[in-house]
Amino acid sequence: MSSTEQQTKTPLYGERAIEAAELICFENPNTKRPYEISIELPEFTCLCPFSGYPDFGVFRLVYQPSFKVLELKSIKLYINSYRNRTISHEEVANKVLDDLVQAANPIWMSLEADFNPRGNVHTLIRISHGKREQS
Repeated sequence: MSSTEQQTKTPLYGERAIEAAELICFENPNTKRPYEISIELPEFTCLCPFSGYPDFGVFRLVYQPSFKVLELKSIKLYINSYRNRTISHEEVANKVLDDLVQAANPIWMSLEADFNPRGNVHTLIRISHGKREQS
């Protein structure tokens, strides 16, 4: 089988990568001072648990790493794994934060889940973990 045939078989290579996704961290290159990392994920999507309609949003993550830093591609694949999941805004925001905290064990982490308006309702969820240090 050629590499092109391998890439286009079902499930597609992107679907396979998302299905196999796991949060990966690497060693913090500077533990001598607190600093912040900001990550924006502008294409979040999941399914409404009541209607089944898609929900879209922007996730904004800010954190102060301790000994580990989250690897960006693994976050992308992890977030994309919610695309076909039926889950509420509140549950997904808390689950994402819990999973990121479990993977990286940061000093402090904040997640803002800003969902696009649907039916004239806009939802913004802000949650955090730990205590922010002066950077």
